[in-house]
Amino acid sequence: MLPSAKPLIRLFAALAAAAIVFLLPAPAARAAGTGLVHEEVTFRGGGGLVLHGTVLSNGGTHAPRPGIVLLGGSGPGPREEYRQEAEAFAQAGITTLVYDKRTVQYSTLHRDFGLLTEDALAAVRLLRDRADVNPRQVGIWGFSEGGWIAPLAASRSSDVAYVITVGGSGFSPLRTQAWNLTTHLLHQNVNGSFERTVSGPAAQFVDATGLFPTADHDPVPVLESLRRTPVLALWGQYDNQVPPRESARVFQRALARAGNEHAVIRFVADGAHNGHRTSDGFDRVGGPLFHGKRLGELTPDYVRTMTGWVQAVAAGHAPPSSAAPAPPQAAPSTPVPSRTPYAWLAPALLLLGFATYPLTAVLRKGPAVRPVRRLAGLGLVAVVGAVACPLSVYAFGEAAVEPVVFGRPAGWLVVQLLGIAVVVAACVATAALRRTRRTLDTATWLRLTPAMLAAAGFVPWALWWGVLRP
Repeated sequence: MLPSAKPLIRLFAALAAAAIVFLLPAPAARAAGTGLVHEEVTFRGGGGLVLHGTVLSNGGTHAPRPGIVLLGGSGPGPREEYRQEAEAFAQAGITTLVYDKRTVQYSTLHRDFGLLTEDALAAVRLLRDRADVNPRQVGIWGFSEGGWIAPLAASRSSDVAYVITVGGSGFSPLRTQAWNLTTHLLHQNVNGSFERTVSGPAAQFVDATGLFPTADHDPVPVLESLRRTPVLALWGQYDNQVPPRESARVFQRALARAGNEHAVIRFVADGAHNGHRTSDGFDRVGGPLFHGKRLGELTPDYVRTMTGWVQAVAAGHAPPSSAAPAPPQAAPSTPVPSRTPYAWLAPALLLLGFATYPLTAVLRKGPAVRPVRRLAGLGLVAVVGAVACPLSVYAFGEAAVEPVVFGRPAGWLVVQLLGIAVVVAACVATAALRRTRRTLDTATWLRLTPAMLAAAGFVPWALWWGVLRP
């Protein structure tokens, strides 16, 4: 061999070794303190998006074993939020995949349950392809929003061997969110017209304008399609984000209609929406901090119920259908009124009517003009405030209502006072126009008419919207 060729051979050998190392899967790491093996993985979800996750196992030598994919609730959903559940399943001998939820094509105003379902099924396939997992025993655990996705994934693929939902809603996302906001408003001692507006006209408004993503998704037909898939549906005793008692009834009836003989309905004692320990549903007791908020600790009953049920299903002894007695529910949920253009068209026309007068080219001075000018200004502010106040709760949650005065958010109290002022201003403007109607020319009447028509329409709309109700 020529001496000059040796450096080239060494270079090719080094490159080949590097390529082999690069192509090998990342080595698994044993997490200190837990005795569990954590393996970082990537896979392609819906639309080819690369998703990152962690597979946890107890490192035992016996295989294959059951597997489970964890689906988080609404929001960005990083995997760390569900670390406690992942470790609990893995310690029970259930290989677990928890992954970061997509942030591409997922936002406050855009949700695609189809894409989230494709992500979940891609995660199931990853577990099914592992040598240490029984491919016929891979299921999905879905929390909150994941409680809509997990049954949807099972309805679309026989790869899903079983389904666990925690805090899953039996109603549409919009009706669920309206109930969620209602319970938090009641907790803050908000009642009366504002609470009714949030759950009624404001919900109808966000539905009609398309501001709430996947507002009308109906989980019932999906549940009715799960004929052979074992289902464990759990709710916290103090769940205040989905109506637990009513949702349990919906799940039970839908799965019974499907002929599902392995549908188990349970409630977690002292459990919050996420099933973790709480004293009233609004706090979390113990557990790690996540983004400055305490998650609450897992209760032994919560862990035993889930892991024991999965082990029974994997052993071929799926528990028969049963339903535990439901605890009291904070308040009944109410159907969101059917979608109608009136929900957004009425305030839009009112704004147009009140805005026409100040936007006219040159306003004529005189006693008949000033009252209408005041009416138009008050009407504009009142309509904008009346719409913005309840919508801010949908955008920012219960924090948007503080401070509370006389059982109302301070902003809503101001809006109601403005509503009364609009009615008074309309009466004053009407009286002034009657006194001076013979002195007004056609051009002036054309400027005044839209504002006066808006004032006439304001009263029924304000009664419906709750502005003029106690």
